[in-house]
Amino acid sequence: MEEPGGAVVVERDDARERLARQFAGITPWDEQEAAHVAEGLDWISSGAPLYRTDAPDVPDPHLVAYTVVVSPSEEILLVDHRKARLWLPSGGHVEPGEDTWQTVERECREELGVAARPSGTAGKRPFFVTATRTRGARSHTDVSLWFLIETDPITSYDEGEFAGIRWLSPAEVLAEPVERLDPHMHRFTGKLVKALG
Repeated sequence: MEEPGGAVVVERDDARERLARQFAGITPWDEQEAAHVAEGLDWISSGAPLYRTDAPDVPDPHLVAYTVVVSPSEEILLVDHRKARLWLPSGGHVEPGEDTWQTVERECREELGVAARPSGTAGKRPFFVTATRTRGARSHTDVSLWFLIETDPITSYDEGEFAGIRWLSPAEVLAEPVERLDPHMHRFTGKLVKALG
């Protein structure tokens, strides 16, 4: 594309194409994740809206980025999410026009007060994907990309959004009743354990 005055501007890839590449780049852990990847790719290519524009459920589904903090000792940070009433990774909704890694960086600053760094395991690529029906009034589907991140020590968190935070080993996560966690947390943890070797 040429701007007035003859300057050439390289157009950036379309956001849908970038997102489709992220979904396609995920190696599924199991049949359920393979189905979520396929459903996500169909959703992206359908032309349907991707980003939440009206809380909590418009459009349905919409895109979310989880920021899974993994410590050097391989513990996973979970937050006691007040609205969901579940222990989850931190994270949030991808804003219109926002790249998913930008969401990771923004949510980490807002919710945990620290900068996100890509993990050595996955870099800036999503590690896991889920499509989950939320609980409660105005239930909707969150299509969630799970990113592995590293951070500096966490000394505070958004107490308006979270009732508390906990560091858990993978074994401790797997010992938690799934009803208290994101419904895919045990599957995610299995994939993480295998990736970490």
